[in-house]
Amino acid sequence: MIERRQSARTRVIYSGVIAYDARRATMDCVVRNFSEDGVKVEFDNPALLLDEIDLLIAKKSRAFNAKVVWRGDRQAGLAFRSTGANHPIPLDWARRLRASESERRKLKGRIAQLLSER
Repeated sequence: MIERRQSARTRVIYSGVIAYDARRATMDCVVRNFSEDGVKVEFDNPALLLDEIDLLIAKKSRAFNAKVVWRGDRQAGLAFRSTGANHPIPLDWARRLRASESERRKLKGRIAQLLSER
């Protein structure tokens, strides 16, 4: 496979929200790697992913305008439109992302508990 990335990506696990239709529609995602130029995300329903989206990442306290550069079954590669164009996350989005992070931690703990009971 030919490497086309402009910068190296770092492996991460961040909760995110993909927003489209002027941020009226959203879906949760997991950011799997991150660079200055783009990210790889995982999500439940690839059919919903439009070609241009906003990606909100609470851990970075940023929102990015991005375009889809590749799609997989439940993942996609996103290229940021402009690194200077990202902006702070609006307060209501930040609350939703924090709640999502909290829920993820609870579920991860529950999975660990269930696995230890086997």
